[in-house]
Amino acid sequence: MKSILVTGGSGFIGSHLCRRLLAEGNTVYCMDNLYSGSRRNIEDLIGTEGFTFIEGDVTEPYDFEVDRIYNLACPASPVHYQKDPVMTARTCVLGAIHALECAEKHHARVLQTSTSEIYGNPLVHPQTEDYWGNVNPIGLRSCYDEGKRMGETLFLDYHLQYGTDIRIVRIFNTYGPCMAVNDGRVVSNFVVAALKNEPITIYGDGSQTRSFCYVDDTVDALVRMMEQDDFNGPVNIGNPDERTIQEIADLVLEISGSGSLIIHECLPVDDPVRRKPDISLAKEKLHWAPVVPLEEGLKRTIAWFRSTMK
Repeated sequence: MKSILVTGGSGFIGSHLCRRLLAEGNTVYCMDNLYSGSRRNIEDLIGTEGFTFIEGDVTEPYDFEVDRIYNLACPASPVHYQKDPVMTARTCVLGAIHALECAEKHHARVLQTSTSEIYGNPLVHPQTEDYWGNVNPIGLRSCYDEGKRMGETLFLDYHLQYGTDIRIVRIFNTYGPCMAVNDGRVVSNFVVAALKNEPITIYGDGSQTRSFCYVDDTVDALVRMMEQDDFNGPVNIGNPDERTIQEIADLVLEISGSGSLIIHECLPVDDPVRRKPDISLAKEKLHWAPVVPLEEGLKRTIAWFRSTMK
């Protein structure tokens, strides 16, 4: 049993992580400013023994005497992180610093959830952890992409300079229950449109690829990485099952039984053409690989959205 802080704990991945940690008997502090997270995601946990929700912002210093810190706090979809890019950059940088300062003060282990976006529009495929990326530093996405890259830098510098016990993971596209209806990501956009029998919008011709990992698999990897000794990362966390965006749209239509039409719009600036993780390192160090097939994960996700949108 450990005392654990999860920043961004009412967000999509954070809420699933809180449940996993509670189920294992830990004491969990969930901190979130509810900018892109939702109280609804953790409403049933409030009042549960061992769970505490704190409405707080990681851009301000905080102090929790805990054993572990998972730093998930940051808007992760373009719709949210581009709405206030200065806030996004502050969350990435100050959020990392404050997590590290708290961990350093209390001799806690701290895990940074970085992102596949640090690879930008990659020129190497699939992406391995030693690839430095192809990122536009002054583009619309740079507040998040460069903010997360700076977060990794800070974590490594604290480790090298102060001996802080750090872990770094790079999360690739994740999907599943508790995604926000309006988060602007591929799976949620497609599922919501399909269930409403509204047009599904594909940006570009649909040949661009992504690799989607079900949230339970992602959370399992986070926990494994946190409890892995003698390995700091970074390590890719994702599903190497590469699919085109057109394939995803077709699967959502098939599984949901929707009659939605597919329409096409222009591809956003700096949108990656291909994205696929090399997870060899995760397999070696964490003995981890995703186990939920895309088709099964989509069935669960569509069922959840259908139940919540009634």
